Amino acid sequence: MKKFLLPALMALVCLGAHARRDVQRITSTEDALWQETKIASVKKPSRTPDLTVSASEEGVPLKAWGTTFNELDWDTFLLLTRDEQDEIMRNLFAPDGDLRFSRGRIGMNCNDYGRSWFSCDEVPGDLELRHFNIDRDKTSIIPLIRAAQKYRPDLACWASPWSPPSWMKINGDYPVVSSRFNNADPKVDYLLYGTVEGIDEDEMKFLGERNGKFPRRLATQDYFIQDPRYLRAYAEYFCRFIDEYAAQGVPVDMVIFQNEPYSYTPYPGCPWTAEGTIRFNRDYLSPALRKRHPEVKLYLGTFNTNRQDHVEKILSDPGLREAIDGVAFQWEGREILPEIRRQYPQYSYICSESECGNGSMDWNAGQHTFFLISDNMGNGVDEWYNWNFLLPKEGLSPWGWKQNALIEVDPDARTFRYTPEYYAVKHFSHFIAPGARMVGYMPRNQAGASAIVYRTADGHHIIVAGNTADTPTALTVSLPTSALDTTLPPRSFNTFII
Repeated sequence: MKKFLLPALMALVCLGAHARRDVQRITSTEDALWQETKIASVKKPSRTPDLTVSASEEGVPLKAWGTTFNELDWDTFLLLTRDEQDEIMRNLFAPDGDLRFSRGRIGMNCNDYGRSWFSCDEVPGDLELRHFNIDRDKTSIIPLIRAAQKYRPDLACWASPWSPPSWMKINGDYPVVSSRFNNADPKVDYLLYGTVEGIDEDEMKFLGERNGKFPRRLATQDYFIQDPRYLRAYAEYFCRFIDEYAAQGVPVDMVIFQNEPYSYTPYPGCPWTAEGTIRFNRDYLSPALRKRHPEVKLYLGTFNTNRQDHVEKILSDPGLREAIDGVAFQWEGREILPEIRRQYPQYSYICSESECGNGSMDWNAGQHTFFLISDNMGNGVDEWYNWNFLLPKEGLSPWGWKQNALIEVDPDARTFRYTPEYYAVKHFSHFIAPGARMVGYMPRNQAGASAIVYRTADGHHIIVAGNTADTPTALTVSLPTSALDTTLPPRSFNTFII
């Protein structure tokens, strides 16, 4: 009898060890950042699970975490010592750093976080692009990328313009509407809707949930001149940009034709209609890339609109659907992402830009970013991109908008700090590596809790959970062979590795 008892006891011990695995827990609150502890998983949860993960769930594989290279980030970077610069870039980009970014985004021409308007060719009528150059980028964007490449030599980038060269637009200027922050002629503001009625220069400054259709009205015509000569020249413009960046040792492996074509801005912007979007991407940009740069992917976007019927109209074109490799959403586009992805599962989907906040760089901003990462990734995004990673206090742009960054610099004291948004990102990107698969998502519930689950290649599970409530919140996640049964501290970010 005894000879059977010992193996049976050993089996029970092994079963218990299998059921109660050690769990690494990292928690951040406003007063206590990145606190690491050990807890144990359980075999059976004590309450009905908030989220159940199936062993058969294939999941969406993560491709990359990334950020954007902007001129004002470079100017802020120069305020710091070389050692401080190295610390920041190592933490952001090194494979064993904090955030582990592996991809970058570049604004083709000036964006709203450039110093002032410029493009790669501001010579009116230069359809042959004889004056095309990236000289301005060589003084800021490219040096900033090289500082990142020191820690991530295989860093690749993608590019999108905020505005074409001003002479390629029907209003002959880089913004969409006139403003106290630009010198645009208010007499041509009517081009947006056919009337000046309803134009609001502050519309782009609304933050968080805007609780309605965005934009409130769609532009009635394309701001890019729809002459075939201009459309051909602009497609070539993209190819030349890829060539010039490659010559500087910066590979561009993806492009998007326009950043936020639904933002009618006092800073660089360009509205496009559905017809214009289809025409340029299908008939000009895609053929040019296939001929000149077949290695470069074409994504559609960036969709910052929740007008689902409009996006469906664009994607309903069969020629365009064949021309693109993926779709990019940001801001209000997140609201229609699940349905568009359901209709078009053949594409990759990315979050092309984090929301930028209002310059507060406080815990509330961090909580909002944490929620947005969860919601984008939980709804099937396989790449996520931060906006500014380094700005001075309040992060004021030349066009009057204060924005947030992952790292805030005091320009007078020449000191810096990692903001709550930095830790919000770190709770995801530090542990969830490319190849891990998103296998479960619980959107934020009434108690303030949210959770997303990734399964790694070696079978571990990573649970990233947030609590926006002012009180502790219970969370139970059922996994294929164990469960997490825990309480989330008030207003906290949490990561569990099982």
